Amino acid sequence: MTESTSDSSRSVGKDLRLEGVTKRFGDFVAVDDLTLTVPQGSFFALLGPSGCGKTTTLRMVAGLEDPSMGQMFIGDEDITNLRPYKRPVNTVFQSYALFPHLTVFDNVAFGLRRRGVRDWKEKTRGMLELVQLEPYAARKPAQLSGGQQQRVALGRALINQPGVLLLDEPLGALDLKLRRQMQIELKRIQTEIDVTFVHVTHDQEEAMTMADTIAVMNQGVIEQMGAPDELYENPETTFVANFLGQSNLIVADVIDASGQSVVVDCHGQKVGVGSSRAHTREGQGWLGVRPEKIFASPKGAQDHDGSNTLTGGRISDVSFVGVSTQYLVAMPWGQELMVFEQNTGQRASFKNGDEVDLAWSRDHAYLLDAGQDANAGMTTPEDV
Repeated sequence: MTESTSDSSRSVGKDLRLEGVTKRFGDFVAVDDLTLTVPQGSFFALLGPSGCGKTTTLRMVAGLEDPSMGQMFIGDEDITNLRPYKRPVNTVFQSYALFPHLTVFDNVAFGLRRRGVRDWKEKTRGMLELVQLEPYAARKPAQLSGGQQQRVALGRALINQPGVLLLDEPLGALDLKLRRQMQIELKRIQTEIDVTFVHVTHDQEEAMTMADTIAVMNQGVIEQMGAPDELYENPETTFVANFLGQSNLIVADVIDASGQSVVVDCHGQKVGVGSSRAHTREGQGWLGVRPEKIFASPKGAQDHDGSNTLTGGRISDVSFVGVSTQYLVAMPWGQELMVFEQNTGQRASFKNGDEVDLAWSRDHAYLLDAGQDANAGMTTPEDV
């Protein structure tokens, strides 16, 4: 065991690859033919609701579950059948799993001392500096805050120089304010070291704040993978559109898909969608636009520069939430659309019953296949 975890044998700094990985529990397929590459040194997030297969995927990489089919590699090393302790992988769990009887220093040093590393004290001090815990080295875990305990677990995992660090909902036990602070801390630490982070979470904001690349999982498969802004601005499925933030999805009929923009009929009004954002080009589709991309103006005022306009709206609800005011706008065909306006103080707020026109740029819209469920990806209390 000592030889297998020596520094010289570690596959540090190499891509993590999953090829056709499937995991079945009886008749239930938790992960279905998953193929992906996580570039070395990147911060990668597996994002999805409870039961989507993200944690099962992480457990297979860690060696805590065996895949039913497929292979897993770190660099050129096939880790599919390696015992967990022989993999160049460490995991930080939501529970942290710290040793309560050991000090912070000894918790972080545990792996080095177990392997007989000579300069373990020096390396431990360096790791405590990285995770900003030097003043707490002599304390026990029970004397620390939740965020400090999380950093101890992170330091204990990183000191073993894993090729891949697996993070299983590591911030889930923290309150909202501390969780946001730790998101920044995790990203800072990851950018300072050459270690691949694979982060499993159901929290969209958490994934978008930290990750270079996000894979949105649903029912054991990846719905879409890319940079956070790509997924948010140009979702390819209704699941991604709804799971990452909020979306207005309006039934529309494709009229003309031959130009730079795809023209659609939206309940009798023509609007356009940039060609690269049109994921269907005939028949019916879901016209999508994010609430913060829509500009509401008094009926007939035309005080906007949006290339798309829908008229006939009426404010049906007003919610002040600090940084923005969120409106529901009842449209003539019976649907309520969401409109979020930043509270800059430059415009007076609308009131219930005000008649408005809605406008947005065609470069901020997207068009999805109408065969998809418009409610897919909407989170419920059971998902969190």
